[in-house]
Amino acid sequence: MEIYLVGGAVRDKLLGLPVKDKDWVVVGATAEQMLAQGYQQVGKDFPVFLHPQTKEEYALARTERKTSRGYTGFETVATPDITLEQDLQRRDLTINAMAESTDGQLIDPFHGQQDLEAGLLRHVSEAFAEDPLRILRVARFAARYAPWGFKVAHSTNRLMRQMVAEGEVDALVPERVWAETCKALSEKKPARYFQVLHGCGALAVIFPEIERLYKHDTRTTHDKDHNSALCNLDKAAELSTQAEIRFAALLLPVHYHATGDIDALCERLKTPKRFHELAKTAGTLLARYNEQAPLSAIQLLNLFMQLDAFRRPQRFRDALTACQADSEHPLGTADRLAEALTACLEIDAKRFIAQGLQGRQISTALFDARVERLEQMFNGA
Repeated sequence: MEIYLVGGAVRDKLLGLPVKDKDWVVVGATAEQMLAQGYQQVGKDFPVFLHPQTKEEYALARTERKTSRGYTGFETVATPDITLEQDLQRRDLTINAMAESTDGQLIDPFHGQQDLEAGLLRHVSEAFAEDPLRILRVARFAARYAPWGFKVAHSTNRLMRQMVAEGEVDALVPERVWAETCKALSEKKPARYFQVLHGCGALAVIFPEIERLYKHDTRTTHDKDHNSALCNLDKAAELSTQAEIRFAALLLPVHYHATGDIDALCERLKTPKRFHELAKTAGTLLARYNEQAPLSAIQLLNLFMQLDAFRRPQRFRDALTACQADSEHPLGTADRLAEALTACLEIDAKRFIAQGLQGRQISTALFDARVERLEQMFNGA
């Protein structure tokens, strides 16, 4: 039995980055041997075990054979005669197909270290084309390592385009697409994820609403590579690390250019409710609030109520941040609107209840008091 550190831990160690999770491959062992040594089996599709003390994952070396279309159509073989190189060969990128022995020796049969130094995301073998999820993973790695200048190898991009043309991306289920997209939104350069998908043709399949902005924006900028949604995402990444805010900023042009339906997009991808709601709130806010024709105090208060800002003040503030990131209609008065909401929240129903008001009298008095406070604020009183 031989044990090797593999994958991301080896890659990030060579890059000088913190190693967060460690994955191990066990060569020359059976499931029965692992169980006898106290490991706990957790894998259903292939033998993966948890170490009895560290709880880190140890997987038996394995090979995979494509049996049907999509990312689930594989037959897995995990027998003691599978070599380390065979296990590494089934991986997606060369930078993820390196291993380290227990004595610290690097095993790199596919020149992953060389690609790390060159800043290349390159597929290990033609077997890459058997799993369409790998297209999203490549795009996510591009977003993660963009600050270091990493690019997708031409041969890998060509293979990804071929996969899209053959309909492999159509087999991806919403949950897996969203899982990769959500991770990408949290990377250092999230817009790069969508740029890579655009470059191989997958964006038109997965995010047609964002893909259509390339053609729409060309009419005004005459730049075929300009996409207002991705410009928003770049700016939002500077303003916030929250994936929800970045997602809301990304979708603002979809809302005001009518290149798609935010509700339909979120329902298709099965995005979490908080992402969907914030994107809708930001879109409505940017559409309703026009700095060139300011709302009256009553109109602003009604907007707060429409967006449920009094019950969900943090969501409203997050929507303000997303709107500040908009490349075409940035909300320059976001701080002032946040102050207005805070001022309104300071006026609550308790004072009117203490005065003996009841029922509708309370809501009317609360509304009037908040209008008065807003008028004072915006009139400089």
